[in-house]
Amino acid sequence: MKIESLNKYAISLIVFTILILPNLSAFAEKNYHLEIDENSFDIKYDFDGDVITMDIDKESTSLLIGTDNVKDSNFQITLPDKLIHADNNAFVVLINGYETEYKVTHDVDSALTFFVPDFTEEIEIIGTHVVPEFPLGAILVSGSIFGIIIAIQKSKKFNLGNNLS
Repeated sequence: MKIESLNKYAISLIVFTILILPNLSAFAEKNYHLEIDENSFDIKYDFDGDVITMDIDKESTSLLIGTDNVKDSNFQITLPDKLIHADNNAFVVLINGYETEYKVTHDVDSALTFFVPDFTEEIEIIGTHVVPEFPLGAILVSGSIFGIIIAIQKSKKFNLGNNLS
């Protein structure tokens, strides 16, 4: 009896090792490191395929994702709010240029889930806000320089007016 139960345990362990263990990596969350201006973001995602690239399109307030080797699967992605945000979680998700339905949950960041079909090459997630083009510090420096230029121009006009009298 002990040998039979040991054999069952050994067979179960072999089946787990051969069939299940190699597939566990398919369910592991992946990470893409994206640097925009002076900011860096870690974007967590999971699906049956490969991400080639991710980038922000500031004009269309969207995140572009290039993919390859995609099989029918659910695409799950966690979007840092400082990277891309949509008021009322009203994102627009395009797959190869066609709008698709999605589910969103919001904890600290927004997590989107949507279906991607075989051979998907491009995913676009459109929000209402993306990483600011100009950091707050750059705006303050630009405003200060502009104020100094105006002050210099006014003082030159004032000095010129006194010399003409």
